[in-house]
Amino acid sequence: MRHRLKMSVAAIPVGATSRKDSSLSESCRVDPIEKTASAEELQSLERSLFSVEGMGCPNCAARVRNSLLSLHGVVEANILLELEIADVAFNPSLAGVPALIEAVMWAGGDGQHTYRAQVVNGPGVDIGYHA
Repeated sequence: MRHRLKMSVAAIPVGATSRKDSSLSESCRVDPIEKTASAEELQSLERSLFSVEGMGCPNCAARVRNSLLSLHGVVEANILLELEIADVAFNPSLAGVPALIEAVMWAGGDGQHTYRAQVVNGPGVDIGYHA
C-alpha cells in the first residue's frame, strides 16, 4: 500500500530575510561619523575623485566614508554609491593620495568586505596610485 506524504510549503513574503540574513545586516550596520575639521586641516585644501570597487550597499559607502574622514587632513568625503566614486577634500600636506587609497582599503578590515580605490582626477592622478 502506498502512502502519500502531504507536504506544505509556507509562503515567504518577497523580500523577507531569514534570521541569519537579518543578523548579518545588523552586524553590517555602520553609523556615519561626523568630523569637525581643525584649522590646520583647512589651511590648504585640494579635491580628488576616486573610483572605489567593492561597495554594494549604503553601509559599505558609510564604512568607506568613515575611514576616509578618520584620517587627519581629510575635511570632507562624499560617496556616490551608484557611481562607485569617492569625492574627497583634503590637505595634501597632512594626508596624501596614497594614504587616502590605503584608508579605503582598510575600510574593509572586518574580513567580510574588500574595497579598492584608484584616483580618477586631482592630485596624484598622473602618478597612478591604486591599491
